Amino acid sequence: MAEAQQPPSVTAPSALPTVRLEDEHLPAVSSPLNPDAAASRTRREKKATFKARGDDVDTKGNTKKRKRSTEPRHISPMRYKLPLPKAADYEPPKAPTFSPISGREEWMESSEHVYNRKSFRYTKAISDPSFPALQYHRQTETASGPSFEPEDTSPYVFFSSPNCTAVTTQKGFRMTRATTGAREGRYYWEAKILSGIRADPMDGEPRGHVRIGFARREAQLDGPVGFDAYSYGIRDVSGQKVHMSRPKDFANADFVEGDVIGLEICLPSLSLHRKVTEGTYNKAVDVSDDLDPVAAHEYLDIIRDRVPIRFKNTLYFEQYEYSYQKPLEDLMNPAPTASVGAGAAATDPPNPNHPEPSLRTLPFSSIRVYKNGELIGIPYTDLLAFLPPSSKPPNQTGAREGFDDGSLGYYPAISVFRGGAAEANFGPRFWFPPPDLAVDEDTEMADASDIKVNPVTKKQIAGQHSNLQPMSERFNEQIAEDIVYDLVDEVDFWSQCIGDTEADMNGYSDQGTTALMDPEASDVLGSGREIKQLVQDEV
Repeated sequence: MAEAQQPPSVTAPSALPTVRLEDEHLPAVSSPLNPDAAASRTRREKKATFKARGDDVDTKGNTKKRKRSTEPRHISPMRYKLPLPKAADYEPPKAPTFSPISGREEWMESSEHVYNRKSFRYTKAISDPSFPALQYHRQTETASGPSFEPEDTSPYVFFSSPNCTAVTTQKGFRMTRATTGAREGRYYWEAKILSGIRADPMDGEPRGHVRIGFARREAQLDGPVGFDAYSYGIRDVSGQKVHMSRPKDFANADFVEGDVIGLEICLPSLSLHRKVTEGTYNKAVDVSDDLDPVAAHEYLDIIRDRVPIRFKNTLYFEQYEYSYQKPLEDLMNPAPTASVGAGAAATDPPNPNHPEPSLRTLPFSSIRVYKNGELIGIPYTDLLAFLPPSSKPPNQTGAREGFDDGSLGYYPAISVFRGGAAEANFGPRFWFPPPDLAVDEDTEMADASDIKVNPVTKKQIAGQHSNLQPMSERFNEQIAEDIVYDLVDEVDFWSQCIGDTEADMNGYSDQGTTALMDPEASDVLGSGREIKQLVQDEV
């Protein structure tokens, strides 16, 4: 007989961990059922970790203080160690000196100012105690309107008055660029030919030549408009269009003395422009650029790497100018034969999706030309893009690529040749206003009810279908933008100074002393003892 199976043994439950219950699970707050719970419980003291204290531990277990990083956590303009400003630095910069030219007293030569050259650009600066961190800001509020800037002109260009709206030269082609440029939208300006091809050929030979158009920051000043890929020009001879030094038929008639040539530029919104330069533009999707300007500016980050310098007791900001790029030089001067293995991209014409950023073009962009108020035609469409990386600074130490400093765009430009002269009119009252810009004599701008808005967002349109505006209106916008950029930079620099010790600040105080404290860059300005004195050769 088989043995009977024994029932499985049952292990008696062990005693509950009463100590754990008493120590770890007692309520933290006293109650009627547990009046002494909180009093009998001992709290464990928490110790700060090395990471929380900001300390580091070496191999022997010793702690050492971690140094606070001076690098900003976001993209920020370069900061320099600067000396205390002088009393004269708080005064507006001095205006250039104008002296009459011998034999042509109606024209004057400018002097006592710096010239943009050798890959550098200069803008007037002023010290302001209201900006204790930024220390200096751009001085543009004293200007009465857009004009041609002596600093941004070839040294051999002469002006008719201190207003700097009429120019001439006794040399070969020299160019002058306006103080205000277009970045998006539609803008208009006009130029009257004062000296050039005579209206009656029987009166004699031409008294010079004139070209007008639009030029980017990279365009050469010692040459005509349309000389390179960075400018688009119209010449007085036969009314030809000129781009990359290639004249082509356009108006089929000379522009003579007394003619008023109007130029209207149309640029897409900066939002669409960004898509082109970033390589995300899709023709099938981006069928329009009617975007509201607020959305277009939400992610624009203006970075201005500039340092104040002194030229003949006048303060200027010095910064790198955007420079020539090899792909555009090759486009202007193509090789006789394409290199083996270069691929199709090397010979592709400029287009919005070109693999080379500098060869990308802007959809919906164009330039219209008027003669004495009548539209002649559209000589240019699909203008080259200018936002980074389509534009780059020179390949020099300290120049940072990929940043927009707010100056990129297309600027009105005039070039004159051996006695040729022209006068610009940036508005708002034009000699021959185009139909889209016609306004009442008692008003300078269009009525608010006429401003075109996006039907969905109800915001003002920023692109090709925006209201046509005089270039003088863009001048006011540019001043407002400069002020906003200065305020943003001031807050940025001030936030980077939080927590700095007195030694780190190197004399920073509420009286407006410097907060630009990069010790590695202090040698640029003489270790903070004095602002760099700029010297340029006389021409």
